[in-house]
Amino acid sequence: MLDSKNTSRLKSRNFNRLAAIDWLPAVFLVAAFLFLPARSDSSALNSLAIVFISIVLEAIPFMLMGSLVGGVIEAFLSRERMTALLPERGWQTVCVAAAAGILFPVCECAVVPVVRRLVGKGFPLAAAIGYLLGGPIVNPVVAASTALAYAFDWQVVALRLLGGYFLAVVIGLVMGRLFQNAPAILTIGIDPASSPCGCMHDSHAPACGCCSPHTAAAPADWMDKAGEAFIHAKNDFFAVGHYLVIGAFIAALAQTVVERSLFTELADIPAVSVLLMMSLAILLNLCSEADAFIAASFQGMMPIPAQLAFLLTGPMLDLKLLLMYRSLFTNRAIVALASLVALMVFLFSMGYETLTGMLA
Repeated sequence: MLDSKNTSRLKSRNFNRLAAIDWLPAVFLVAAFLFLPARSDSSALNSLAIVFISIVLEAIPFMLMGSLVGGVIEAFLSRERMTALLPERGWQTVCVAAAAGILFPVCECAVVPVVRRLVGKGFPLAAAIGYLLGGPIVNPVVAASTALAYAFDWQVVALRLLGGYFLAVVIGLVMGRLFQNAPAILTIGIDPASSPCGCMHDSHAPACGCCSPHTAAAPADWMDKAGEAFIHAKNDFFAVGHYLVIGAFIAALAQTVVERSLFTELADIPAVSVLLMMSLAILLNLCSEADAFIAASFQGMMPIPAQLAFLLTGPMLDLKLLLMYRSLFTNRAIVALASLVALMVFLFSMGYETLTGMLA
């Protein structure tokens, strides 16, 4: 009875938080409509439209690809099978888990219930966090989208994937040490409809967030599984699509309306430019399969270390992830995880800035 009350309270708390963030697209539309009539310069509006549409059209195929891959994994590959493919103990587990996105490429919000299952099966917290942070970055879809966004500049691709892997391993190991004797995972099961990004399942839930019925029995054949995969892909795609639109509009606005001298002044202060791009990544709530196109739009305005900070921060820490972490981690664990991500990304970006300055 007590567990039922706690679960209902958790569902209500998550619903209220997510309902608040669901107002974001509406606020964006109102602000956009108020802004457009104020811009009487048609050439500026044309430039804004061209940049905005180009970013969206470039990113959509990769969002769709990532959604399809996530749907196929959800429908055809059980989390039990994923668990069996990973080592059980030791720091090697963290290293393997942080690179598991190469085989199981899912976005940052679809990975949360997988992490809960891994921990529930006795998987080490350090390895689970390694997959939580590394999976959405170290995967082929993100590598392909980053390569295309940066005109096949493989240095940026390598920096993002290797940096994401390194940070996931280090943060996972540190979290495992910090919470070796303290609880980090909530004992109450997560609500399958609590994610603002796509459809998530829990073993105790009869239905998923996409409002399509799911039972404990697996689909009868591969055709049924294929249909389920497309349902998941569709819901994932539309759930995160509006974040792409908002991010693309802000990026286009920065390029066509904001004076470039402002970005030039900020770019001259490495720490400020890195912190600014990290903050932007946290606020925009972009999907890791599409955020490279937003980051690449700041080329010529922000230095590579600042763009790298944007590419590493978003898949590990943003507003929607913070909401989702509240249904998975304890408050102390959330503070520790968010602080570690912010600190490590900042140090990594500044370290790269220092290294390139020394080699120049």
